[in-house]
Formats: sequence, C-alpha cells, structure tokens
Amino acid sequence: MATASRNQADVNRTAILAHLGAHGPASRADLARALNVSPALITQLSRDLLADGLLEELEEASSGGRPARMLGLVSRDITAVGVKVAPDHTALVEVGIDGVVRRSEVKPFDAVSPLAASNLIDLVQAFVSAADSGRILGVGVGLPGTVAQQGVGVVDSTQLGWNQVPLGELLRRALELPVVVENNVNALSVAEQLFGQGRDYQNILVVTVGNGVGAGLIADGVIVRGRAGGAGDLGHLPVREDGPLCQCGNRGCLEAIVGQAALVNDARSIRLVGADEGIDELRALADAGNDEAREIFAHAGHTLGRALAGAVNLLDPEIVVLLGEGMAAWGHWASTFDRALRSSLVPGKRGTSVVVESWQDDRWAQGAAALVLATPFDAQGVAGDQGRLVRERLVASFPDGSAKP
Repeated sequence: MATASRNQADVNRTAILAHLGAHGPASRADLARALNVSPALITQLSRDLLADGLLEELEEASSGGRPARMLGLVSRDITAVGVKVAPDHTALVEVGIDGVVRRSEVKPFDAVSPLAASNLIDLVQAFVSAADSGRILGVGVGLPGTVAQQGVGVVDSTQLGWNQVPLGELLRRALELPVVVENNVNALSVAEQLFGQGRDYQNILVVTVGNGVGAGLIADGVIVRGRAGGAGDLGHLPVREDGPLCQCGNRGCLEAIVGQAALVNDARSIRLVGADEGIDELRALADAGNDEAREIFAHAGHTLGRALAGAVNLLDPEIVVLLGEGMAAWGHWASTFDRALRSSLVPGKRGTSVVVESWQDDRWAQGAAALVLATPFDAQGVAGDQGRLVRERLVASFPDGSAKP
C-alpha cells in the first residue's frame, strides 16, 4: 500500500510540472481543478516542489476576488523526441514540454528492408545526438500497427510488414533513454488531449482520415487500448457487404470506401484521373467545380458520417476531433457528412461537438512525442516502467538534482 501511495504521489508531482509546462503558470486552485485533486494535496505537493527548486512563485493574479499566487516552472528547457514510422519514410521531431515543435526532419525509410530496424535506430540516434540529451525526457514512436504494451513496444504491422518486432527494446538499448511505442492514431489522440482541441475534455473521440481511417478513444481521461492494443480500428468497420475488397482481406470496410486510395480508384474507374494521378489531382478537379469529382467526395462524406454516428452512439464522447491528410479536401466532404451524422445520431447525442483540425505533416510525429510528455499524468500506468523512468528524468531535469523522486 505504501508503494502504491508513493507511486500516486510521484504521478501527482510530475503531473503538476507537466501541466505547468503545457499550459503555463497557474494558481494552486487552477491546478487542483485541472488535475482533479484536492486543494489541500496541491498545497502540500507545491510546497515540496518549491522547496526542491522545481517551481517558483510568480506575480499574483486576481479576477476580482482574493489575489492568487501563481506557480511556474523554474526551467522549460525540457523536450521529448517523437518518431513517426511510415512504410517509405520516417518523420522525427523534438517537442518542448509546451507542445511546440523545436526542430524536425523527414528521412527516407524502407520498412520492408531486412535492415529496417537497424536503419531506424541509426536515424533516431542521429536525431537525438544533435540535441542536448540531458534535456530529453524520452522517445515516443507512433506507427501504423498494433502494440500490445506501450512500455514494451513489440510491434505487429501489416502496413510496415513487421511481425513481433521488439522495437522498444532495440531503441532503449541503443539510446539509453525511456522509449514508449504506440499505434499512431492513439498517439495522436494523446496529443489532442494534452495540447489540442480535447484539452478541456475527459471523453474524446479522435478520427483520422487519409489513406486509412483510424480512431482513438480517450475515456475518463485514459486512452482505451483494448485487449492487445488494437482498439479503434474504425477503418475496418463493415459498411457494405458487397463493397470493394479491403487490404485486410474483407469486403466493404469503411476504409475501402472512403480512404484516399479508394477515392482515387473510384475516379480512375470513370477516367476522371489518369493512372499516374492521385488524390491531389482529384481534389484540384473538385476545387475547380468538377461535378463528378465533387460527387466522389460527397459520397465519402455521407458514408463516413453514418459510420461515425454509430461510433458516437456507442461510445458517447463529449467531442469528436477529425484530422488527417484527408482534411485538405474537407470542404467537399462537409455538407453530406454533417447531414448523415446528425440524422443518424440518437436524439440525446445530436449535440455532440465535432471539430475539424487543419493538418500538418509533422502532426503524427508530434503525437508520438506526446506519448512521453503525457506520462506524468499516467496514474493508470499505461506506459509501464517507461513512464516511471520518464517521470524520474523530468524531476532530474531541473537545477536541483536533490529533488525527491
């Protein structure tokens, strides 16, 4: 019991540091509300953190009542590295504790090469070596596939052609840093909760639309991973029994109907785009007013809206966040999507907020970095022993090395 209490105190202490890093200075009352703990506990923990030299008191803030002393971090020069792994490239970012990308790189990568794991380690090592490794809390990796445990990091991925690749262990051994590995949509969901549209919510459904369709669910503030890390595979929701063949081997999956490759195939079947053209050319036609191109996107919007209504009816999120490469053409999806979604929701859920976020290419890697930056809030131990190691590095990153763990 004493160990459990100590672990919870460890999480609460580092959650205060991480919250102030992500959101800036706050009063003790604000911290208690944000972290859902008692004001008395915040007072006790902040006293310890001030004594350890990790926090400092700043100017007073007042909203008309009694002035409140603000707390801030002594140092904000703390970062995490995020790695997005794709079949043909990898993106790497270094992200500050405030969620801002400090630097980024994109490198070619061949996931099916016999030397893929070794080459990936070399790329990550080179990126980490270019920074002050003392300020890096850890490395987060996001990839298309299933990871049974974040803190172990054994990967199965049909897109990458990987089966039981012990990526977490290999990277930890090479880097001598904490490493957390997760499905890329789950990683993006964590980033949305920490820094994005979901930061004020505890129940969030994140849906990505691009070549595939993925979903990540945050329930009561915790990522839902399922039995073996495979929850959220929205793209393989059966939509049409006689639909097109999906890469998973089944017919009529949502991804096989509204994924970007599916839309391009539809356009090619009516000779709207050529064999060497793709989604960019299809979007350009729709932007120029081509009715057939617009109809392809409109049909996809309707199908996605009905499918997502089923997910909302089932999961009951407070907010749905839509993002991904497909958002570049969202103007052509929006009207049919919204009508299909709202008309298919049960009455009590028709007011669910749906927001669409713009997309930048480094968002996947930023989401991977958020896996590390979110571990201070990880009271459930989702990141395993790697979460504990990140929290220890967070405390040790401050000037006073005598800080209590």
